[in-house]
Amino acid sequence: MLTQTISRAFSQVVLKANKNQARELGEYAIEFMKNGNPSVKVLERCKLFHTDSVFCGVSALALKTNAPTILAQEAKSLAAKTGAASKPKPGFAKVFGSNLWVPATNAIVANSAAVREWDSNGTVFGYDSSSPLRRAGEFGHNDYYPVVIAAAQQNATIDGKTALKAMVLSDEIRGRLAEVFSLKTYKIDHVVHGAIASICTYGALLGATPAQIESAIGMFVAHYIPFRAIRAGHQLSDSKGASAAISTEAAIKCLQRSMNGFIGPADIFRNPEAIFRLFQKTKGDSPFDITLSLSGDDFAVMGMHFKLGLYEHQSAGALEGLQKLILDTKFVQNYSIDSVDKIKVTAYEPAFGIIGDPAKRDPHTRQSADHSMVYILGTMLRKAFTEKSFHSLLSSTNDLNEIWKALFLSPYDYSHAAVRNKDTRKLMALTEFEHGGKEYDDKYPEGIPTRVQILLKDGKNLDSQFVMFPSGHARNTHCDLSGILQNKFKQLGKIAIKDSKSQESFYQQLNSINTLSNKELQSIYNCEINYASKSIDE
Repeated sequence: MLTQTISRAFSQVVLKANKNQARELGEYAIEFMKNGNPSVKVLERCKLFHTDSVFCGVSALALKTNAPTILAQEAKSLAAKTGAASKPKPGFAKVFGSNLWVPATNAIVANSAAVREWDSNGTVFGYDSSSPLRRAGEFGHNDYYPVVIAAAQQNATIDGKTALKAMVLSDEIRGRLAEVFSLKTYKIDHVVHGAIASICTYGALLGATPAQIESAIGMFVAHYIPFRAIRAGHQLSDSKGASAAISTEAAIKCLQRSMNGFIGPADIFRNPEAIFRLFQKTKGDSPFDITLSLSGDDFAVMGMHFKLGLYEHQSAGALEGLQKLILDTKFVQNYSIDSVDKIKVTAYEPAFGIIGDPAKRDPHTRQSADHSMVYILGTMLRKAFTEKSFHSLLSSTNDLNEIWKALFLSPYDYSHAAVRNKDTRKLMALTEFEHGGKEYDDKYPEGIPTRVQILLKDGKNLDSQFVMFPSGHARNTHCDLSGILQNKFKQLGKIAIKDSKSQESFYQQLNSINTLSNKELQSIYNCEINYASKSIDE
């Protein structure tokens, strides 16, 4: 048994490929919640990711985005008739902005969909510099914290300190799986790792046994694998943003059934016809070991990255390069959009193939626009050229942090009208996207290798040079991350919550999650959302 080999004297445990890793993930999760000891640094970073995700979620609801609105309404339609709002209610939880008790799986799917809708919360690229065996480079996002809060709203023993620790656990399992198995290589959506982590975390919080967690993981992997069809095509749909939520809903259903006695496939990581050995052939073992932390600083969340606005994270290097050009040369003050002859972006795979896909050159929906390199870059450059307040700032600063704040890409930059902006479209038409080849590919997923060049009609060639660790990246040590994120929270908070006092109160509650009682967790997501008169997508 894994629990017999774990010692608090050791900071990590390795789940070996020749063992039943599904069972051992359950044992690890339970042991971690009992005796794990992540450092203050780890807990603080995880808290920041959680706060980030919630502001993304409530602002998406405020602007009546489609999938989060439908799923929240669906949840509320199933609200329980009784139950004190301040006391745990087994089987039930709450959606953002409400004190209604709804079925826990409905709360989870609604809140996780809202968190992911803007595609603006945390990102992982599955890379550990300490081991060449842990660089699979799978994507993933910090979409799964609502699972923890839903568990807390059912179990009176879970306080804020425990909830934050459980969020670290969820990120640890998800992040470490992303290091050893690349789902995207086999056209499987990255949310599978998050769903497995959610089963382990939710199970550990609500008293599941390792066998029940193993059963639920087996059931999910056997029945519910999502493919990247949801991210292909000329115009992306609600399914792209809601993928993590829908898979997590299925994962928690699997756990509920396992805890009620349903038995799913055992030892799924060594099952020859499950995705792991189906795509990576072995003679009987799982294709990988899984290394998981128990204490200290070395947790997966420390290698996860922040988005400093609304943009696909593969574009972060290009945005940093563009802003450096603007700051260093001030060219937007002396030239106009019509002065630009060509914009050239050089990047790596998979950025070149995903957000540089020719199908994304003409986005008509917000979901397609936020996955279009030419749109994201064109929008930021258009704002730099045309916003007078930005020109005033540019004249008085040499601080890249202030440029990130001033050119913040907000939900309004992806509205129905913004996606059709003529100046943005003009810049998009001038943008070329080039694959940098081996030199660039070899540096991903360690970094986001990108170069931006702008050729002006008077012959000047502006060159950002090579960008590796842009602001928001876990390896970037130069930016004022806290300051830029505070700006992001403030901008999204203004959209979501009517008055500044309520915005600050909501932020302070999230920022102090580790000090909250279970009673306070019952209302942690409750705020008066300032709903727009119509959807941002209309």
